[in-house]
Amino acid sequence: MTPIYQTSTFVQQAPAQHKGYEYARSQNPTRTALEAAFAAIENGKYGLAFSSGVAATDAVIKLLQPGDEVIAGNDMYGGTYRMFTKIFSKFGIKFHYVNMQDANNIKQYINSNTKLLWIETPTNPLMNITDIAAVAAIAKQNKVLLCVDNTFATPYLQNPLDLGADIVMHSATKYLGGHSDVIQGSLMMNDDNLREQLYFIQKSTGAVPGPMDCFLVLRGIKTLHVRMQRHCENGEKIAYFLRNHPKVGKVYWCGFEDHLNYEIAKKQMRGFGGMMSFTLKNDSVDEAKRVLSSTKIFALAESLG
Repeated sequence: MTPIYQTSTFVQQAPAQHKGYEYARSQNPTRTALEAAFAAIENGKYGLAFSSGVAATDAVIKLLQPGDEVIAGNDMYGGTYRMFTKIFSKFGIKFHYVNMQDANNIKQYINSNTKLLWIETPTNPLMNITDIAAVAAIAKQNKVLLCVDNTFATPYLQNPLDLGADIVMHSATKYLGGHSDVIQGSLMMNDDNLREQLYFIQKSTGAVPGPMDCFLVLRGIKTLHVRMQRHCENGEKIAYFLRNHPKVGKVYWCGFEDHLNYEIAKKQMRGFGGMMSFTLKNDSVDEAKRVLSSTKIFALAESLG
């Protein structure tokens, strides 16, 4: 098991002569091991670790400049939407929110200022599916970066880099960590220049995880395959149980054959995961709160995995 290099700085042999590590914001051996693991599980060349998923997202948006435009999905993790609307829109970056269940919807929003396409698939919380290869083709044709938030699917079920994405983002807090005891984010990529730009942002802005956090996520990755198999098995049973329950309204799960983009999900994923959402037939906030406050098998809490 990788040691926890709990150190902030490293001894130099002479001024500017070190053994590969100089200061733990720039690099740390435990983090180096984790970043190599991140790259490996996404079939990528490079991995970068961040202090949270939103810190990883923040680094991607910092590739842009005022006047640039981003096309993003209209269903996404609320923290990402908050960052785009409340933080970066103030700095002159324009965001378009598009229904990406049909990749062709993107085309009408692309112009000379478009620099980034940001997609989640499956989405949070409506489990919408976007065709990654189709969006990647549009991105390449227009010389636009494509970043895919792969948190819900995980690298065990889906590999966006193989489908043409430029960057993959994970909230490693969720399935990669897997034990609800660490906050962390990651980016994976293949392009050398993109890696250098993102590493410069990581080093310069400092949203890096500590060595203990890196150790915990390294541990989580070792059991990712076993956990995801069980998540898929349990998720399927629960999805059908809910769909057949007389008090449940609509169940959002991409493994149903009548899901809008089921065939795309089946093509680009190796399983349908453990995430779903549902409505009640008695569509009231009070009833929803009562159900959520009555869980016994699992705890009511934010996050997943």
